[in-house]
Amino acid sequence: MNDHDHPHHGLPEPVPPPETPVDAGSQALAEALRSSFAIVKFVMILLVLLFLASGFFTVGPQERAIVLRFGKAQGEGEKALLLPGLHWSFPYPIDEHIKVSIGGLQQVTSTVGWYAMTPEQILAGVEPPAGATLNPIADGYALTADVNIIHTRATLTYRITDPIRYVFSFVNASNAVQNALDNALLSAASRFKVDDVLTRDIAAYQEAVRRRAMHLVEKQDLGMLIEQCVVQSVPPRQLKDAFASVLKAEVTRSKVLDEARSYENQVTNKASADAESRINLAQSDRARLVSDMAAQAERFQEILPQYQNHAALFVQQRLTETLGRVFTNVQDKIFLTESTDGKPKEMRLLLNREPQRPKTEEAKP
Repeated sequence: MNDHDHPHHGLPEPVPPPETPVDAGSQALAEALRSSFAIVKFVMILLVLLFLASGFFTVGPQERAIVLRFGKAQGEGEKALLLPGLHWSFPYPIDEHIKVSIGGLQQVTSTVGWYAMTPEQILAGVEPPAGATLNPIADGYALTADVNIIHTRATLTYRITDPIRYVFSFVNASNAVQNALDNALLSAASRFKVDDVLTRDIAAYQEAVRRRAMHLVEKQDLGMLIEQCVVQSVPPRQLKDAFASVLKAEVTRSKVLDEARSYENQVTNKASADAESRINLAQSDRARLVSDMAAQAERFQEILPQYQNHAALFVQQRLTETLGRVFTNVQDKIFLTESTDGKPKEMRLLLNREPQRPKTEEAKP
């Protein structure tokens, strides 16, 4: 049996060694460390709270949001879209929220066919000086159907209709829209002549760019709708004077043609009016003559029986009526009929007769 198995009976318990006294410096350092740890704990808790609080975000009335956790969307389909209001997610890099505007309009600008400009010049709206020649390395351009060089650029305005497709169809859907617009601009320019693009058919060229961009966007199913496409085209700045001369000649040609067409219209309209007037006058005279002839024929048919019954009397009556109309305003009328025996009658006129006295007032009684 070991001694440790039995308690020591009758032996006094060992006395613990006396505590070593702590000096004031060590005690102050210990208290300072305890205070520092408390402050560090408070700061860490505060930082954690601030970190978690930074996960709050607000979705606007015309927006939808999608939360990505380690790059994967939280939810599927419409459930992945966060409606307007206050929302929370783990802060970056755990979660990332993407806001998509569904009511506002987005814009992309294609300068693939435009000459080189610095961002400062674009913001200030300042045109850079034209070089002696076109630099294909820095200056963009487009080729037309008649193998001419032009500068052309377009601004596309669109609205997002399907945020899910817009966000997840491509890594950057805005770049996909940009590429579609670049393709549409160069493709449309290759199907139009330079004069049509610059002056003659600007609207058709702009519409061709819009249709081509819309076709590419719909083909890629980007979940957006094109609202407007504005295209601007100019000739190469090195040939500005030559194009200006051609444009001036085109304007003069159009002016001369318009004047000629105007004169042609005036002459043809006047000739048509004169012809119409003459035709109407002839038709009126024809109708009047036909009416007169019809009336005279009807009158002759009425008086024919009278002539057939007594021709001499009828002729004498007509002669009397005619002479009465002819000598209506003659002062003196002498009518000499034929004698019954057929011999001419003798008529004597007194040429030196006394003139008639003027009428005077009757003598008073």
